[in-house]
Amino acid sequence: MSTSSSHPRTRVGVWLIGAGGSVATTVVAGCAAVTAGLHRPTGMVTETPPFTDCDLPPLSALVFGGHDTVDCPLPKRAEALTAAGVLPYGLPSAIASELAAVDREIRPGAPTPGDTNRTPNGLVTTFAADIQDFVRRHDLDRAVVVNVASTEPAPKGTALPPSSLYAAAALRAGCPYVNFTPSTGLHHPALAHTAATSGLPYAGRDGKTGQTLLRSVLGPMFRQRALEVRAWSGTNLLGGGDGASLTDPSAAAAKNAGKERVLTDTLGTTPEGVVHIDDVPSLGDWKTAWDHIAFDGFLGTRMILQTTWQGCDSALAAPLILDLARLTARAHETGLSGPLSELGFYFKDPMGDGPAGLGEQYAELVRFAERLRVGGRTAVPRAVGAVGPVGSAGPTELAGSAELAVPTGLSGLSGLSGKRADRDAGAGTEGRRSSGPLGGAPADGEGERR
Repeated sequence: MSTSSSHPRTRVGVWLIGAGGSVATTVVAGCAAVTAGLHRPTGMVTETPPFTDCDLPPLSALVFGGHDTVDCPLPKRAEALTAAGVLPYGLPSAIASELAAVDREIRPGAPTPGDTNRTPNGLVTTFAADIQDFVRRHDLDRAVVVNVASTEPAPKGTALPPSSLYAAAALRAGCPYVNFTPSTGLHHPALAHTAATSGLPYAGRDGKTGQTLLRSVLGPMFRQRALEVRAWSGTNLLGGGDGASLTDPSAAAAKNAGKERVLTDTLGTTPEGVVHIDDVPSLGDWKTAWDHIAFDGFLGTRMILQTTWQGCDSALAAPLILDLARLTARAHETGLSGPLSELGFYFKDPMGDGPAGLGEQYAELVRFAERLRVGGRTAVPRAVGAVGPVGSAGPTELAGSAELAVPTGLSGLSGLSGKRADRDAGAGTEGRRSSGPLGGAPADGEGERR
């Protein structure tokens, strides 16, 4: 089952952006099922031998919460996923208390259509405060923020899109950040300085779960066998929230950029062909991906390879998100900071420098496991920091207008890293009741959920 830890009291928060969606629900349900011994950790790389003695936080130590913008209680979402065949029959009732506990930890996200009352800077402050409150109430050692929301269009101008507001809030709260989506997140140039000076580890972007996973294997195969790829075309059929969001051409372009990058990096050239993404609502959480690869062999002999990938998006993504939360939390504990390029194994468009072929990426990941095993640099003390006001420490503050000025930094980044903070100062003991490994005490007021 889950990896044991030399810190038996370690409790790690996993704050999910898009916490009420299908992917997040599968993450929460899957963690509860594996922790209870109801199912095996199939698909979790961190449960395989190279990672079993890296002192990763055990699954039983993970505490979940998050933000979302649509109101759908987590137990109801789990029931819908069971009806769709994503979750096993009977699982929602078996883990009902765990789902309810996490549901109480979901806070209203933003901005929503017509939401003009709060400035971007105000939203970042609110989001960061939500995360810090979650950490304090559950007496967590640290928390990792993971974006699993639907794909957003690429931003225009200097305004920070929602994914970047959440990313800024993660850094403000002193939390490592993982972007499992193609959305901008920390890639926005306005956050470059903030990320670089935060002292926090971060990773992304766009989880590699299906078609691109296969491309990262086949691309190196063609190159290593000296077979010339002339054209590589693809089609994706998918439903659910991501299918709907990808009907926006700019959102689809953001998604396809990572797919194209994998081919360019593994083949050494960019072949002809594009990827089409079609929304088929009746497919729900299931997707089908076709690839048509035209290549030349010896003496210019023309040949074709065609592939079909059919899978359940949430079931493919959930174990990877659990892996990433555990690996990033351990990296933070050992004092690592900056882009975790060694986690490129998990992403279409990984941050930092690293190989693009899956085999080489896996070798990098195993070496990273060894680094975590010996403790990275120095462990970060168990501490909880306060959320400071924007601009209090001198950096340029996020502008309060709809068109956001480019900030040079965000204050209040001490968060969970840095010097040990007094746990009793401002945190208290109220609300530290735990209702299981996945969630905590009921919260006052329930926000909109997705």
